[in-house]
Amino acid sequence: MKTPPPLTPQQVQFFHEEGYVIAPDVFDPAELEPLRRELAAAIEEKVQALKAEGKLTTTHAELDFDHRLAAIYRDSKDNGEAVMHHLEGRNSGGFRAKEMFDMIAHPKLLAKVASLLDTEEIVGSSVYRLRPKLPNIGRGIVPWHQDSGYLKASCDRDLIITCWVPLVDATVENGCMQILPRTHRGEVALHHNGGNAGFLVIRDGDLPADPGQAIPAICPRGGVVFMTNRTPHCSTPNYSDHVRWSIDLRYQSAATPNNLAATPATLDAEGRADEKYYEQAEIACYPPEADFIVHSKAHPETVADYAEFVRRRETFDRVKKGYRSIRDWPTLARG
Repeated sequence: MKTPPPLTPQQVQFFHEEGYVIAPDVFDPAELEPLRRELAAAIEEKVQALKAEGKLTTTHAELDFDHRLAAIYRDSKDNGEAVMHHLEGRNSGGFRAKEMFDMIAHPKLLAKVASLLDTEEIVGSSVYRLRPKLPNIGRGIVPWHQDSGYLKASCDRDLIITCWVPLVDATVENGCMQILPRTHRGEVALHHNGGNAGFLVIRDGDLPADPGQAIPAICPRGGVVFMTNRTPHCSTPNYSDHVRWSIDLRYQSAATPNNLAATPATLDAEGRADEKYYEQAEIACYPPEADFIVHSKAHPETVADYAEFVRRRETFDRVKKGYRSIRDWPTLARG
C-alpha cells in the first residue's frame, strides 16, 4: 500500500505560524460515506424506537442524511434531542461504531498529523466528538475558547492537534468555525464556566486579539481543519436548511502525558477503581477519557485495533470518576 502524503512543508510552516491550517483534500469525499451511512442508520434506529413508544409519528424517511434530523427536531425538540443524545452518547464522544474508529485511525489523516507533530509515535487523544449542528438551534453555537481550556494546565505547552473534519461542505452559512490566527503562542486565556450550552467561554476582553480579526474556517467535505490546542476559535449559527455534520479528533505525541498505562485491576460495586489506576490516569492531559496508540513506527504491535479501542473506551466509562478537577475556571457572573 502506498504511503499517504504528509502535509507540504509550506502547510506545516503555516500551521506553526498561524495556529491552524486548512487542508482541502485530505480525503476523497466518498471515503466519508461509510461514517455518514452509519450515522444515518443510528438515526433510523432511534426514530423507530421513538415511533414504537408513540412519541413520534412522522419519520421523515424520505429525506436524506443531511436534512432528516433537522426536520425531526423542527417537529419536536424532545424527539430531536433524543436522537442527538443517542448519537452523541456520553459527552458527545459515545459514538463508537467501527466507521468512527476507521476515521480516527485513517492512514491519510495520520500522515498529515505526523508531519505536524514531527513524530511517528502518535496517541489518539482522549477527547473526540461528534458535532451535529442543526439549523437555528442555539446549543450548536460554541463560544470563543481554546481547547487547552478543557485540558490540564500542566499540558499548556504540549501540542495536541485538533482535526476538525466536516462531513458536509462547511460554509459561513451553515456555521463553520471562526479562528483567531497567530494567537496561539501566548498563555492560555482566562476562561469562564457557564457559556452557551454549558461550554467554556473566553470573554471578548480576555481574547488575545480583537474578534473582528477572526477568519472563517471554510472547508469542503473531504478537507480537514488542523488547529493547535491553544488556537482560539468559536462556532457560529447554522442558517442553512441542513445539518452541519462534523467530527473533531485529537492527536498528540506519545511523549505527551497520557493515560495509556491506566487499567483498573478491580472495580468495586460502585465502579470505583484502585488508587493505582487514578494515579496513572491523572497523568493525562484529560484524565476522564481513554487514550490509545493509533500509529507507531517503533512499536507497531502496540497500535490499538477496533476491539482494543472499544475495550478501553468502555473501561473508562465504567469507572466512577475520582479525578481532581481538570481546571478551576471561574463562573460567569449573572446580572
